[in-house]
Amino acid sequence: MTFRLRAVRALVLLAGFFLMGVVLLAAMAVLDWLLVTRLFTARAAWFEGAVLTVTVLLAVAILRGMFAFLRAGRLRRVPHGVAVTPQDQPELWEQVCAAAEVTGERPPDELYLVAEVNAGVAEQSRLLGLLSGRRRMFLGLPLLAGLTVPRLRAVLAHEFGHYGNLDTRLGGVTMRGREAVLHTVEVFREGSTQLHYAIGALYIGYARMFLRTSQSVARHQELAADQVAARHAGRDATAAALRTLPVLDAAHTHYLEMYAAMGGPLGALPPVGEVHGGFRRLLAARTGERLAALSAGQRPPRPHRYDSHPPTAERIALIEELPADDRTDGSADEPAALTLLHDPDRVFAALEARTLPHEAVRLRRMSWDDLVMARAVADAEGWSRPLRLAVARTLRSAAQVADGAAPARRGAPAEKVEDAELPGLEEVLDAFDRGLLWMEVADRVPKPTQAARLTGASARNFIRPRVYDGLAGMIHLRLAGTGHAAPDIAWSGQPGLTLPKAWEKDMDDALDAAVADTPDTAPLRALLAGTHRVSA
Repeated sequence: MTFRLRAVRALVLLAGFFLMGVVLLAAMAVLDWLLVTRLFTARAAWFEGAVLTVTVLLAVAILRGMFAFLRAGRLRRVPHGVAVTPQDQPELWEQVCAAAEVTGERPPDELYLVAEVNAGVAEQSRLLGLLSGRRRMFLGLPLLAGLTVPRLRAVLAHEFGHYGNLDTRLGGVTMRGREAVLHTVEVFREGSTQLHYAIGALYIGYARMFLRTSQSVARHQELAADQVAARHAGRDATAAALRTLPVLDAAHTHYLEMYAAMGGPLGALPPVGEVHGGFRRLLAARTGERLAALSAGQRPPRPHRYDSHPPTAERIALIEELPADDRTDGSADEPAALTLLHDPDRVFAALEARTLPHEAVRLRRMSWDDLVMARAVADAEGWSRPLRLAVARTLRSAAQVADGAAPARRGAPAEKVEDAELPGLEEVLDAFDRGLLWMEVADRVPKPTQAARLTGASARNFIRPRVYDGLAGMIHLRLAGTGHAAPDIAWSGQPGLTLPKAWEKDMDDALDAAVADTPDTAPLRALLAGTHRVSA
């Protein structure tokens, strides 16, 4: 079956999706008319009244679905995007208009910059795209930061390629019809009555049939859009863009979790414009191999059963089969697409104001260095507190024994310890030297229930990493408090503290010795003594 015939078949089924509601409403109207005018009897009035009530409720559900189907192509407000005009960003608009022209399409009426690694075109369509309306394009700022200009051209041409007359106008109608069907199904799934769910099940069954039938048309449209992109931006740039997108997506997720959200536990935010703008700093500091490592080993998301996108590897292979052109990717020499923007700092700040929740206005702003230092101190306090509490309770119990009082029995609720009573680093090391670590302290370090019955070497090996982290946290607090540790945003690695050379070289071995089965705190004390001499 040719593509045109498959598209016609999909269009017929799409019309049937809407006409099904018309047929059901007509059938229920005939049933109600017969009940009222021909079949009504006083003896069965209650039953007939119940039937009429049910049909009315069903009709309401059907009408809601039909209304949702017709409204699926409407454009809605964009609360989380920044609108830019040709006067604001002429160079970016020039690229957008060029991509639209090469596909034989009109450029968008609106252009929004958003905070996603994505691009897309939406249209205020009527009759599922047979009648076109206002057009809107979305471009992710992280996408502009991570793509070169030629690769951006490929992405833009691909998005407009969905709307071009690639083989037949019906192909584009089918694509928008799939979106309308999925939107309608979601409306039915949000129903609040059993009757709503019953009608929804009927529509969902039909929707599945339509989506299966139109799958080949949708995938053909995606591959055709790739061909348009390759003709406009070049074969190599288009293939490179497809390879780059999943890497950018993984890098952006890493950035949001590791950097943008760094101040969350502190009630703080990075400087204005840096919540999203810091991503470009991460990209600038990392080579392509280090960026790719962020997505290495990650299993690609399982595609939806009715996803219109063929596997990325298949799309790249088809593009690379195209004849070579005189345009290479040239990624090393090409500027980032972000250079197309005038005053990107202002754009990032505007996007931040659109995307952050209202309560974020009250959060304090901190420089990246201050944010790294504050987070490192907070983390170190969190790591060290369980160990300090365990040592404090051990020392209190030992003091009670020395005074002749009965020590707290094992398993009894832990006594409250005030922050002022928590021991310092030297006191903890003294407790280790007294042999209290594995005799008393380890038993008071919190552990999950499943590990509570471990004894001997198994118990020590389970607790040892927690003691190690607690002791490391205390050392970080000491070095930060004395000015020997400096914040390091480490865009190319992991944010944290930069320690003196002696500590960077010998700290791990000294910690291992301190938490060994026979603790030896001498190496740590030697490092601390060296730090004191530097301070003096």
